[in-house]
Amino acid sequence: MATKVLVVDDEKLIVKGLRFSLVQDGYEVDCAYDGEEAVEMAKKTAYDVILLDVMLPGLSGFEVLQQVREFSSVPVIMLTAKGEDMDKILGLDYGADDYITKPFNILVVKARIKAIMRRVSAGRREQEEEEERILESGELRMDLDNRRVSVSDREINLTSKEFELLELLATHPGKVYSRTMLLQLVWGKDYPGDVRTVDVHIRRLREKIEPNASEPKFVQTKWGVGYYFRQK
Repeated sequence: MATKVLVVDDEKLIVKGLRFSLVQDGYEVDCAYDGEEAVEMAKKTAYDVILLDVMLPGLSGFEVLQQVREFSSVPVIMLTAKGEDMDKILGLDYGADDYITKPFNILVVKARIKAIMRRVSAGRREQEEEEERILESGELRMDLDNRRVSVSDREINLTSKEFELLELLATHPGKVYSRTMLLQLVWGKDYPGDVRTVDVHIRRLREKIEPNASEPKFVQTKWGVGYYFRQK
């Protein structure tokens, strides 16, 4: 999906040049020539980044930024001919993400857009990682962070090792683990027991989560090899 950019500047030659160059690189570009128009366009369209001139007729770039921040966290790069520190401080107060001083090189503009998009993407990944991790397979549901398991909305009480065994298998569906590998990964390499420990825990786990432990739906046996989780 193409990156959507809103270019806001009352200097039409600058807008034309920016639009042409960005479109050539595959961006979708809309243009606005005053502050009021920019705010309305930002309300109607989910832009990925806004290039916003400070000096605009009507609403200033800072006033536009202030209003946009009331309804959107879209990244905003301010375009300023002044380059004064006070402008940058004021822009930061309103929520600007970056600054480019006129006259600018279009390659610099593109580089700044790409840098911001990378930061946004990284931020989203971090947010997703912080969100609750839930694994669902048919009627089986695992809350990985709170270590809770339920089947058909009925909570199942698993021991620590039973949970860790199920978590390892369920987070790698289809992957076959030998009993020796499961023993090392779940119990640790220095565990003094033997692979029969794995078989006992698998049997108990099936008795708790499977509708019919003799015909398991989730934890499957690969005869002569080991165990794996079948995603429903």
